[in-house]
Amino acid sequence: MAIKEEMIDGKKVYMVTAAAFDAKGKRFQKKRRGITSYREAERVQFELKRELALIREQTPSYRWEEWFKVCMDRMKVEYKATTLLNYEGKNRHWIMPFWEGKDIKSITPQDVHDVVYDKAKNSSWYTRKSTLKYIKRLLTMAFEEGLIPKNPALQVKVKVPQAKQAVLSKTEVDVLLREAKAVNHRFYEVWVVAVLTGMRSGEMYALKWTDVDFEGDKIHVTRAWNSKNGFGETKSAKHRIVPMSGELKKFLLKHRMRQGAGSEFVLPRLEEWTGGMQAQVLRSFCEGIGITQVKFHDLRATFITRLLGQGISLAVVMAIVGHSQIKTTQAYLRLAGLELKGATEALEIEVPADQAGAKVINIGFGGD
Repeated sequence: MAIKEEMIDGKKVYMVTAAAFDAKGKRFQKKRRGITSYREAERVQFELKRELALIREQTPSYRWEEWFKVCMDRMKVEYKATTLLNYEGKNRHWIMPFWEGKDIKSITPQDVHDVVYDKAKNSSWYTRKSTLKYIKRLLTMAFEEGLIPKNPALQVKVKVPQAKQAVLSKTEVDVLLREAKAVNHRFYEVWVVAVLTGMRSGEMYALKWTDVDFEGDKIHVTRAWNSKNGFGETKSAKHRIVPMSGELKKFLLKHRMRQGAGSEFVLPRLEEWTGGMQAQVLRSFCEGIGITQVKFHDLRATFITRLLGQGISLAVVMAIVGHSQIKTTQAYLRLAGLELKGATEALEIEVPADQAGAKVINIGFGGD
């Protein structure tokens, strides 16, 4: 704050200046010139002080790109680098071209709808859904900070058409493993472990012999691997135990003997697996032996539906496969048809049985 004398056209006047920092830490200044008396300059100084105080107490307003940067800086502590890259990619392609310079206080449900449905109309439903998910998260952070009165993205929904999931029947699993062993397929051991544990691809890739407890008949799932982050936490960020069946124990003991001492990882380091081509390898082999062409992750679905089909409870299956929500496991009940099994028995309609010696009468419906 300052009051300074100035000479304008030979007359003494006063200039009052005031400076402060707003809630975002940005410095700003107010100035009044040409005041004819010192008393009036003091009054103006008081008014400027009051204006500055009000500005300092105001909730800061962010443009979209400013708020996005704030969020990314805060999320670095909590999220993986790949997750942040996903946010940045979605923002760069689907949000920033339309919201750059937009005050986050002015964003409406229609704005969100336009980005998700109109601007991204040529993208997949999964892209739309993930874009909406990221927008909701960022605007929720703004709401929690008190920067916006409500989250406008909560009124927008994206329903993704459910993709058809495939599973192998018991017979097809037998064919897959038998044929893979017969030709000494490089993925044979990987497929055996997949159908007998239901572990995710990255969890199997990270599995070490120190995680296998032969005495306790269990496998400790403590880490996962992917090409972007390397070794890290499992998808749920929780450790779990997969019980080892007698068949799996017998297989792993033989496999360990074949591997020899000094092997750290249970399964081989295959080029296609490291390069993310494991699904294509499996699908191609299934096509060649004449069974359902499944993706690699479908082996996990096969494991889950087999357990549920044998009457293992949802809670137990959920714990074994590491689902964080029971509704995820419940979806496999529908995949296995178990929710519908036996329902049509309630019809109690019987088809008349054939009688011995009965003659079949052909009743015509017109024509020759």
